[in-house]
Amino acid sequence: MRAPEGFEEFVARASPRLLRTAYLLTRDPGHAEDLVQTALARAWRSWRRITGDPEPYVRRILVNTHATWWRRRWRGEAPTGELPELSGEPEQLAVDEREWLWQALGRLPPRQRAVLVLRFFDDLAEAQVADLLGCSVGTVKSQSSKALAKLRVDETIRTEEGTRR
Repeated sequence: MRAPEGFEEFVARASPRLLRTAYLLTRDPGHAEDLVQTALARAWRSWRRITGDPEPYVRRILVNTHATWWRRRWRGEAPTGELPELSGEPEQLAVDEREWLWQALGRLPPRQRAVLVLRFFDDLAEAQVADLLGCSVGTVKSQSSKALAKLRVDETIRTEEGTRR
């Protein structure tokens, strides 16, 4: 079956940004790749109905799918005593080595994490984030405020002198 017109170009252009967003939401390179693949597969089915820029539509699928996965708390993999050999460092970690920030983001509730990722990492306006998450601008503001307040008091992002890294 052939891909709809423009879909392959969109995937080539938008995949790095979608993968970064997915990684920041899931904090796992494998889950991030699965999340992007699932979102693109769902977008492919409705590609002909998408008008205008398809990226916000696909990004919304990405965020909603992550929320669904989080609610299910899928535990399909069992932990092992030995880790497999890694072929290399994930691209996402090579871009920015501030692991402490990713860990602090990971401790936030999924909704607050999604708001911060979309608002500050993807540089979307509050109205765009509200539209993507299906909530009001006020909710985006309050979730953002609560998340930033939690990050301010997070001990892992402070140095010995008490200042932020």
